[in-house]
Amino acid sequence: MARFVVEWVFGTNRDERLAVRPAHREWAAEQAKQGVLLAGGPWANDTGAQVVLEAADRDELAKILDSDPYASADVIAETRIREWTVVTGAWVTG
Repeated sequence: MARFVVEWVFGTNRDERLAVRPAHREWAAEQAKQGVLLAGGPWANDTGAQVVLEAADRDELAKILDSDPYASADVIAETRIREWTVVTGAWVTG
């Protein structure tokens, strides 16, 4: 499995995003329950968010991200994805 850091930049349609946010957070909770979402949350200034997800590859990651209600609501202006090799920290075992 690969780990990916995904950064979202929110669009200007804040009211629409806030209306969809409960569904987005349910999606996030389900992804966390499945072990896919390792960490995530909005920036303190509410201009975007960052999540760390685990997926087999970029194709699987794309399917996961497409299932997020934020994706279908079109409230994300930009998505930046980087595959991340974790070498130290609490997530590293052994």
